[in-house]
Amino acid sequence: MIRAVPIGIGHYLPDRVVENAEFEKTLDTSDDWIRDRSGIERRHFAADGETTSQMAIAAARAALDMAGLAANDIDAIVVATSTPDLTFPSCATMVQAGLGMERGFAFDVQAVCAGFVFALANANALIISGQARRVMVIGAETFSRIMDWTDRGTCVLFGDGAGALLLEAQDGTGQSGDRGILSTDLNSDGRYRDLLYVDGGVSSSQTTGVLRMEGREVFRHAVEKLAETAHRALDQAGVAADDVDWIVPHQANLRIITRTAQKMGVGMDRVVVTVQDHGNTSAASIPLALSVGVGRGQIKPGDLLVCEAIGGGLAWGAVVIRW
Repeated sequence: MIRAVPIGIGHYLPDRVVENAEFEKTLDTSDDWIRDRSGIERRHFAADGETTSQMAIAAARAALDMAGLAANDIDAIVVATSTPDLTFPSCATMVQAGLGMERGFAFDVQAVCAGFVFALANANALIISGQARRVMVIGAETFSRIMDWTDRGTCVLFGDGAGALLLEAQDGTGQSGDRGILSTDLNSDGRYRDLLYVDGGVSSSQTTGVLRMEGREVFRHAVEKLAETAHRALDQAGVAADDVDWIVPHQANLRIITRTAQKMGVGMDRVVVTVQDHGNTSAASIPLALSVGVGRGQIKPGDLLVCEAIGGGLAWGAVVIRW
């Protein structure tokens, strides 16, 4: 059986670090208020002129360096983003050109904060079907470009960055001890679109728009749906929550992360947490957390991971992967 196995990971964060205290100058908020409600202490914002594709390219180069490969050694690029450089062409084709990759194919996936999970599922399908041998999966966002800076309930939560994971086809036994992606579970329900959205678009207003969110309702759905999708993915993989070495969740809010871990019966000592330093980087948050977890020495070869995320749509899902 063919498995999509991780062979390289990397990330990129913009140089500008924005501490919570900076928002006190323009909003009725405080460092304590932000930390208490989200667990966020700081985030990174892209520089003027710094784009999503540029950050994605930097993260992809780091993943290639870890794998000891060149751009033309990969067959496909899948970029998860809600904040592409342009309406079209895709961010992924810009990454392809930026890396100097002159073969294969590239495309974007848009599932907002759940985008990286959806992109992983697509990459896994490409590999196990034989359409690609190596796929670069990237989550990259510049959410600082779609903030309402007068809305203290949203603008303090988000940040910019990119993470990249390189997957390779390798032989497996078909058992849960295999390295690579063991299962995926994807879901969406468009009835909840008004809970988290951007109020602009090409065909509706011909504007970029800004992010709008019903925070309490998103929180309620997130805890319930993230635990459910994680358990389904674990069941499909033939493993239990007790077998999990690390949950690597979407880094949206520390309270959501904690409550979801509790519902799964997993202690916080087995959860990779980076939200305090990055804020919510949407589709970039899981690959950023994976890269940081590997860099810290937390995530090691053979570890069983669960990645789960929920975003606008609503769209949510989980991936079980053995590192």
